[in-house]
Amino acid sequence: MRRRGTVSRKPAKSQHGGTTKPKRNNAPTAARRPISPIANLQEQLKRQDRELEEAREERAAIAEVLRVISSSSGELNPVFEAMLANAVRLCEAKFGDLYLYEGGRLRMVAGHNVPPEYAEARRRSPFHPPPGGTFAEAIRTKRPAQLADFSASRPYAERHRAAVDAVKLSGVRTTLVVPLLKDDALIGAIQIFRQEVRLFSDKQVALLTSFAAQAVIAIENARLLNELRESLQQQTATADVLKVISRSTFDLKSVLQTLVESAARLCEAEKASITRQIGGVFFRAEFYGFSAEFIEYARSVPVEPEEGSVHGRVLLKKRTIHIPDVLADPSYTWGEVVKKSGGYRTIVGVPLLRQGVPIGVLTLGRSEVRPFTEKQIELLTTFADQAVIAIENVRLFDEIQDKSRQLAEASQHKSQFLANMSHELRTPLNAIIGVSEMLREDAEAAKQDVEPLDRVLGAGRHLLALINDILDLSKIEAGRMELAVSSFPLAPLIADVVKTIEPLAAKNSNKVAAHCDAGIGTVEADQMRLRQALLNLMSNANKFTDRGTISIDARQGQESGRDWITIAVADSGIGMTPEQMDKLFQEFSQASSKTASKYGGTGLGLVISKRFCQMMGGDITVESEPGRGSTFTIRVPRIVEVGKASQ
Repeated sequence: MRRRGTVSRKPAKSQHGGTTKPKRNNAPTAARRPISPIANLQEQLKRQDRELEEAREERAAIAEVLRVISSSSGELNPVFEAMLANAVRLCEAKFGDLYLYEGGRLRMVAGHNVPPEYAEARRRSPFHPPPGGTFAEAIRTKRPAQLADFSASRPYAERHRAAVDAVKLSGVRTTLVVPLLKDDALIGAIQIFRQEVRLFSDKQVALLTSFAAQAVIAIENARLLNELRESLQQQTATADVLKVISRSTFDLKSVLQTLVESAARLCEAEKASITRQIGGVFFRAEFYGFSAEFIEYARSVPVEPEEGSVHGRVLLKKRTIHIPDVLADPSYTWGEVVKKSGGYRTIVGVPLLRQGVPIGVLTLGRSEVRPFTEKQIELLTTFADQAVIAIENVRLFDEIQDKSRQLAEASQHKSQFLANMSHELRTPLNAIIGVSEMLREDAEAAKQDVEPLDRVLGAGRHLLALINDILDLSKIEAGRMELAVSSFPLAPLIADVVKTIEPLAAKNSNKVAAHCDAGIGTVEADQMRLRQALLNLMSNANKFTDRGTISIDARQGQESGRDWITIAVADSGIGMTPEQMDKLFQEFSQASSKTASKYGGTGLGLVISKRFCQMMGGDITVESEPGRGSTFTIRVPRIVEVGKASQ
């Protein structure tokens, strides 16, 4: 009999699975009693029954293990226990255990019927498979290996003291090891023992090999399921942090506190902290898992870029720093502080980078020496990126708030200045216009030349209109413009505007046409502001049209349960490009510099007209094509509700 390894030539087996030697029969051949055909048939039937029963037991055992695998939800202990119990029973072994292969060492993770002293020794001390042993043989060949007798394997026992201890603690004699292989790579091993010297049969080796394959399936299922759970947890935590970021734009403390707690929980850390920059100085801002005394102390100590702490080291090197044991790192001078904080041994820090420049540090700590995995560090980096987003959001929001405040103050000062200047200019200008009108009347009575006085009056009135526009605009921007809503018929208002514009149209040889729906009736709006807007549109239409037509068309309609009035002012003038239309409703801006120099104007008329219409709950829109004229459309509700009108 060979002591170790799978043998190709095996002695005959006894009925209970052991090895037997063929018995010598000294009786003469002729004297042997012939076996009856019936007895022979009965023996064959019994053997077949035994084989069928064994096959049924094996199938039932495999089915049970598969059932446990399918219902274990990624938990491996129930699978391993069911597997070992069935393997020990069906292979006629005394006990069995299962190992995972990690970093070149075998770690016992499950056992069935294992003597307590032996199980404690195995679980306490993962081991490297010694040369010449069954484990080493199974690992080398990636095939099952068995040893007939531990106690008789002297060379192996001399090299591996644990073998002698195993015999003493458990009384093992014969052992069988089957490797767990995934894609031809070793991930563990399953081992069963007998306390008598009796090799396992080929059928039993095949059965244990089948259980080993199922163990690999269970391990792989658990790995995939755990990875899926981790991924879902990470996605959920990331979504939670992003949700907090979106909801707490103004509350950076809540965002960072949620972030450090989520990072610690998902990365299996007891402690976490985040450092951020305030006024150009780095401080530890938020904590998780530290005592109140330590937090109070740590917040008062600025963080400098230096080697003594993980925060300082990350700032200094601008990269992730992972320290497996801070007490074993001579450069880590915060060791005494760590002891006061309740202690952490393993720590990792990730920089918060904005355009490659650190704006903070996110750290995790463990109270035991247990390094973080690459996947955990990668997740921590994701949390650091989210912290940067949160800090940047707050910074940008504060900047926008500050700029808005400055702009509001500047706008208020501008409006106040324009209002003051308008009042100061309008008083003497009214006097100039009044005196000029008197002089013109005297000159006209004396039949003198009035053309110079007409020019003075025209310039004065133009300047007064500009001042009035500026005053109106400053009131609108300052929110001091109020509407005077009243009920009035629309058709006479339009007729008055047409009558006012006809003399100007005659100078450009333009024709003016007007149309109003017959039942347009009355409107409730600010009559003066609506008239001012219509005059602006008609004046512009006449200004940019020569020997053409200017029309005004008023209609009524309903939309969203409200009555609306639409007044379209169209011309057959020069028209505009889309780029020119984009500039129309901007203050002190005209369609182009060429039209401004040729036709004049300040660019305020359309802006003020649009603001008036918006104050009444309506708007002004424009349609135009170069060379084909323009159409400006006023749209206001028939009944203006001052409280609901837009400003």
